[in-house]
Amino acid sequence: MAPLDAWPQSHHDLLQHYYDKYERDIQSGDYQPFVYPWGTFGALIVIIYCLIPHHNRPWLKNARFLAFAWSAGFAAYSIRYTRARGMASALGLGIISAWGVVWIAAIMVLNDAQTDFQRIERTEGVFGRKSAEERGKSAGTNAHLEDDETEKNGSVTVHEEHLGPSKRHGEFAWQSYPLSPFIERLDWVLDVFCNFRGAGWSFRPSACPPPPKRVQEQVRRNSRDPPRHSFRTHAGQTRIYTTRRELLRANTKTFLAGYVIVDALKTFMNHDPYYWGLVDRAPPSYFPSFMTSSPTRIHLYRLIVSQFAVAGALQTIFSLGPIFFSGILGPSVLGARGEPWLCSDNWGSYSVVLDRGLAGWWSGWWHQTFRFAFEQPSVRLIDMLGMDRRSPLAKLLQLFVAFGLSGVVHACGSYTCAGDTRPLMGPMRFFLLQACGIFTEVLLTQGLRKTGIQRLVPKWAMRTFTFIYVNVWFYYTAGLLVDDFAKGGVWLFEPIPISVVRGLGFGVKGDGWWCWGGQIVSWHRESRWWRSGVAV
Repeated sequence: MAPLDAWPQSHHDLLQHYYDKYERDIQSGDYQPFVYPWGTFGALIVIIYCLIPHHNRPWLKNARFLAFAWSAGFAAYSIRYTRARGMASALGLGIISAWGVVWIAAIMVLNDAQTDFQRIERTEGVFGRKSAEERGKSAGTNAHLEDDETEKNGSVTVHEEHLGPSKRHGEFAWQSYPLSPFIERLDWVLDVFCNFRGAGWSFRPSACPPPPKRVQEQVRRNSRDPPRHSFRTHAGQTRIYTTRRELLRANTKTFLAGYVIVDALKTFMNHDPYYWGLVDRAPPSYFPSFMTSSPTRIHLYRLIVSQFAVAGALQTIFSLGPIFFSGILGPSVLGARGEPWLCSDNWGSYSVVLDRGLAGWWSGWWHQTFRFAFEQPSVRLIDMLGMDRRSPLAKLLQLFVAFGLSGVVHACGSYTCAGDTRPLMGPMRFFLLQACGIFTEVLLTQGLRKTGIQRLVPKWAMRTFTFIYVNVWFYYTAGLLVDDFAKGGVWLFEPIPISVVRGLGFGVKGDGWWCWGGQIVSWHRESRWWRSGVAV
């Protein structure tokens, strides 16, 4: 047990310590602040390149590798030489920089977004023309007609004005990379660049729900050159919304419940030195003795709180997107991009974990935001090697590539954290172990199925056993990640502006109703203009 006057006495002391360290590192020149607009240049160059059509221009098409090299170099420089003041910003600097490289590789190197991808868009006022006999109808639009062509049936074509998103009606069809007008091309490029889950795109992974049946029927009927795509689903399919009212109700409920849960968890975490980053310090003396007397129970308690904190924070944040883009703005402002069926839940049913174990946890229940980009390298490599995708070797390759990339992304976040972390031995090792665990689980499951023993065991018993072994697995492996979060200062991040729980007096000394005090953003000035800007 630490002395009562030992430093630090609360998480506020640690926060101030990291803020002071940040200022010293910047003043000494060890690091530069990550500032805007300079911080946007890595993605900005790639977006500008994507806005230049490279159809029938092979040299320009190959230049996408240079655009990727630029983004990778910019990300590496940012991770190595820049830092952010806030605890979440520090973690996010590394994660977002590394993720940007993985994502751009998926859409520009392993695929060519301009030629390989299509999105679902309304037909009227976007594809540029309709046949005279089809004007007034909402179907039958050819997404690939040029302005000087005619329909194959010889009917006369007439020019149709390109309409903004809010004025588009009619049915849906696949839309390829638009050559004109420029504003439509900009909308298409920004959509593909920001739509990580692939909702409404031809690269939608099976973990992301497909559009409603009526939309599927329309795109099949209205698209003459549809992409190689299927509307197949995935075990543990997340929920899809058909009306904005349903979406608003569900996501508002998620946000409010998540806010309360995160508030309570953050208050608990402020009392425990573990979450300040002092992972070896004893828990508070007022913790129940049956917990403090057992390292196993303390470890289990901290893992449970950490899991709920991460999941609760992500679910709360993820609910804001649907509320704003579909619930508030909606199709009247964003057109097809505001449709509620594009804003499905990010989390699947926990029942898939009980049925499929670790594989179900990571491929069905946990959010699938990064799935497409993490899968693409192994998909391309398997095709190049001519491997059978269903073979054990191919599955092993897919697992280690996907979890290896996830490990790299999280390790980069660990590297840019404020505290003393171990990126390779912490996050990287944790995610590689998940690949090992899933592969072993798959082999054992296949072996048991051959014996037929599973047919003799009641479903409730199988689910109980699966629940136990999944949580035992995380008991021994999750500490690699959550301990690194703690040492890096991640748990010191304040996620909410107003705390009811702490306002009622359940916090530590220095806590209160308002939680976002101090400096949030500042203007940083240097002699070189690109190093001046808004620092978070």
